[in-house]
Amino acid sequence: MMKVAILDKYDKDGRKLQLRELPVPEPGPGEVLVRVRTAGVNPLDNMIIRGEVKMIVPYRFPLAMGNELVGTVEALGPGANRFAVGDRVYGRMPLAKIGAFAEYAAIAETAIAKVPDYLSDEEAACVPLTALTALQALELMGAKAGDSLFISGGTGSLGAMAVPIAAGKGLTVATNGDGASEERVRALGASTFIDYRKQDYAEVLHDMDFVLDTLGDRELPKEFGVLRQDGTLVSLRGLPNGDFAQRAGLPLWKRIAFGLVGGKYDRMAAKRGQRYRFVFVHEDGEGLARIPKLMGDKRIEASVDTVFGLDDVNAALAKVAAGGSKGKTVLKIA
Repeated sequence: MMKVAILDKYDKDGRKLQLRELPVPEPGPGEVLVRVRTAGVNPLDNMIIRGEVKMIVPYRFPLAMGNELVGTVEALGPGANRFAVGDRVYGRMPLAKIGAFAEYAAIAETAIAKVPDYLSDEEAACVPLTALTALQALELMGAKAGDSLFISGGTGSLGAMAVPIAAGKGLTVATNGDGASEERVRALGASTFIDYRKQDYAEVLHDMDFVLDTLGDRELPKEFGVLRQDGTLVSLRGLPNGDFAQRAGLPLWKRIAFGLVGGKYDRMAAKRGQRYRFVFVHEDGEGLARIPKLMGDKRIEASVDTVFGLDDVNAALAKVAAGGSKGKTVLKIA
């Protein structure tokens, strides 16, 4: 048997998870059984609890919670051959089968990668969601060497991944944030840093080829303003649109619904022939394995704020919901 954090129903006020004893899962075809050592706790977990992503992923209950894990391969399912028992791995759980807040998880081997040796279990739990978000956003842009990119609010955990990955791809990177982080962010590969206390990025930047939005609705008009005509803005915090629904293979009624929801951003972009795209990170073990290589001689930077035990999962979720963290909140499970 194993201990698992379970959600029984959506609750917009943030229903507490229940810890239960369930049988250890058997890995299915193409899956491996991972003994979970640590798991990252993310705003996405609270969004799922509140039912805010049910239009994108309609989960069924009871639902084992948790979206990213670090652990050790314990057993191989039929046909699984990418990893060996004992390998230390990490990954973003498949969208349709999350469950990282547990002592064991059966996960598709295509969703995981080996952990770089220099990362501790706690540090590794900071990586999969943010690293894959950065990679998938850049791939969605179609950005190439020599292009310019503005990453809004690039001093946080997302920026710690997006800046070096983008710089490693040969992009010219600009970002903004607290001036205390300038030296660190420049060392990661940013060529332009704007201290938001001293300057407004909208008065400094012009004709950027791409914008990566991490701030959402309030900043989007300004972000479109620094984007060149025919440029592309990819948002992590705006609303999904019809383009996203089509890429995700969602049914027609959802494409229509998201087309209405995200239509205001499409119209905002269309004024100057620009494009608005929304990204919702999905599992990708191969992409995760490529990230250290894309970063060149730079190591993955991971910042841990607080480590909780699995028994304190609700306290961890509450901390993330409260905001103000200086790094990732992590569950130590094994």
